[in-house]
Amino acid sequence: MAYSTIETAKRLMARRDFGSAIKLLQSKAEVYEASFDYYCTLGIACLYIGDSGAANFNFEQARKIKIQDSNLLLGQAAIFLRRGETDRAIQYYLDIQVFDPQNPIAKAALEFIRTNGDYETICRWADSGKLEQFYPPLEFNPKIIGYAACAVALGIIFGISLVNIFTAKNVFQSKRADLSELALTAEEQKHPQEKDVSKNLVRFIMSDREIKKSYTKAAEAFHNYNDNAAQVEINRILNSNASAGIRQKARLLMEYLQEPTFDSLKENYEIEKVKETPELYLDCFVDWSGRIANVEQSENYMEFTLLVGYEDQKNVSGTVIVKLDYIPVPELDGAKPVRVLGRISLDGDKIYLRGKSVYQNINN
Repeated sequence: MAYSTIETAKRLMARRDFGSAIKLLQSKAEVYEASFDYYCTLGIACLYIGDSGAANFNFEQARKIKIQDSNLLLGQAAIFLRRGETDRAIQYYLDIQVFDPQNPIAKAALEFIRTNGDYETICRWADSGKLEQFYPPLEFNPKIIGYAACAVALGIIFGISLVNIFTAKNVFQSKRADLSELALTAEEQKHPQEKDVSKNLVRFIMSDREIKKSYTKAAEAFHNYNDNAAQVEINRILNSNASAGIRQKARLLMEYLQEPTFDSLKENYEIEKVKETPELYLDCFVDWSGRIANVEQSENYMEFTLLVGYEDQKNVSGTVIVKLDYIPVPELDGAKPVRVLGRISLDGDKIYLRGKSVYQNINN
């Protein structure tokens, strides 16, 4: 069955693959330039990754086409709620109740504001992701069905055989995903090193124990939703003397890592540390702030130099090129501090950031 771009994007969003949904939608911007569903869907995807600026832009575009829509107003209310502007959020929730009086999210949000709507609580809920319960709802995640089916199958197997009842806790089985197939085999446990490394570029020589420990740390970090820490250990393994089988499993584990938001990023790395060993931090996300210079911009592309740590115009921790290639490219004021969430990338031996989200407080 063929799905439209918007339907496909909604299916990706249901799987929490917001980055892919955004890229898909942005690639069809010209086709859907007058579509309410397009702008509303793109706005919701941006909201879930924490890019309030892009979310607000798309919601405003949608609002020019249609005003009375629960998901649109829930999205706009969520932006104000995240900022602690509860008076404006309340107005949007009340507007929803005019034409959708039984909307459960609007009711729950109003009750939350009434009982816990102080700024400190809102900040904590935003930081922990709890505020997402007040976002426009997504379609049911099909992965959950798959996990449930696996659980039933595992239950049947468990009833038939109790062979593994006394094995140690498998860090590859977690609430996040069942990665049992990526657990090291007995052979990989016994011989974790590659016998002939002459064909590989090896930057980190590790012992058997160190390879197994690094792989376990990657799995545990993933289990704890710390994808940056997992990525570091994956990079360590990929650039090491680990066996081909272990390196391949590390690559597969990398496929399960997710793009963070400003709020969900658990471990941030200083620019000095990254530049010392860039191959160890490749594909990690960082939240760096400072001021911008040397801006090059077109309709859907921007590149600038970020002077990291130069918010107060006193000290520069380092400089890095930032590249943004999504629509719409934000308008930035070079006279004000800026905050960038980006993926560490390499151009030869020089690092740059592939920008994911940019935030600038226009009131500063």
